[in-house]
Amino acid sequence: MLLFTIGISANAAAVKLLPDIGGTRQAHPDTDTVFRKRSVSVGINYGSDVQFFGRTGPIKYPFLSTDVIYNTKTGFFIYGSAVKVLGYDPLVDEVDLGGGYFYKYGKFVSGTISYTRFLFMKTAADVIKSASSNDINFKNSFDYKIAKTSVTADYLFGKSSDFFLTFSTSKYIEPKWTIFTDDDYISFNPGISAIFGTQNFVGKYSRDHPNRFALAEIGAIPPEGSPLRPYNNGRFNALNYSVKLPVAYNRPHYTIEAAWKYSIPVNVEGELKNRHEVFFNLTFYYLFF
Repeated sequence: MLLFTIGISANAAAVKLLPDIGGTRQAHPDTDTVFRKRSVSVGINYGSDVQFFGRTGPIKYPFLSTDVIYNTKTGFFIYGSAVKVLGYDPLVDEVDLGGGYFYKYGKFVSGTISYTRFLFMKTAADVIKSASSNDINFKNSFDYKIAKTSVTADYLFGKSSDFFLTFSTSKYIEPKWTIFTDDDYISFNPGISAIFGTQNFVGKYSRDHPNRFALAEIGAIPPEGSPLRPYNNGRFNALNYSVKLPVAYNRPHYTIEAAWKYSIPVNVEGELKNRHEVFFNLTFYYLFF
């Protein structure tokens, strides 16, 4: 997932747009609420590992990302993000560019449709996300006041093609007490999510990076469907379940958020050895309007 713009939810791999301010309080960064008001949001995020639609690579990649998003009054938005994998040579490993449109069906239903292009440097770290380069994202959110449920569809294409459905439910909690001044507050947004889809990007990644696995050479990998390799990355299946707890300190123009996520990968196929993992993200963003 990247800071408040792209969400592989996974982090969820769905577009998470920064909201504008409503009154004196702003929505938290772990949200998809958007107000139709011209605004610019900038931020920085630290993540303990790169996760892409419920999958991680064989090496742990902590990272920093910087993000900018511009919202228009009509609902259109554009955004950009730069990612630095810590401990590797390139100053920037990845740049993401995209845009889309926010819409609302009445009071309780809203959504976004967007396109994102992933650009990787030639000397970038071999993160598992590098097997894809384009994402078309369609998300609908249903706010029942008791909780908010989102259904997100992603179509990824480039070196490999995959389709994903992500289901998530969260509960936004905002205590009435303040911390230091009358206009600051703490918020919580615990949630659960489930990702279903294909995982051709896993097979493409393992074929492109045989040195990351216990294989002598790429030719040693049996074809998919053979008795020695019975898995099928093109099969639509459950990929990941997760539980997340974001805790945020909010001011009228900025937010600092710490988020913990417990990830449970399922139906892990190919050479990846994904296991249960705890992810940590620390986010700061500032909103201009």
